[in-house]
Amino acid sequence: MDGYMTIKQAAAEWGVTPRRVQALCVEGRIEGAMKFGRDWAIPVNSDKPVDKRVTSGKYRNWRKKEEQPKKKIFRNVKWLNIRLYI
Repeated sequence: MDGYMTIKQAAAEWGVTPRRVQALCVEGRIEGAMKFGRDWAIPVNSDKPVDKRVTSGKYRNWRKKEEQPKKKIFRNVKWLNIRLYI
């Protein structure tokens, strides 16, 4: 078909794997891409979609919480002298 390219051709042009191009088509991120049976037809003039991954490092180590310094609480009971660390 004139004006369209296959997934393999798009992958070679954009420098990604064919599986990634297929995933972009399924997600609807390539404008004008149409599915014919089991094959995709991608317009020749379409651009590679922008990568939506965060590369700023904003979410880096998001599981590691900043450790709060332990507060020392001194409780002096006449019959029991206990230091509690919370």
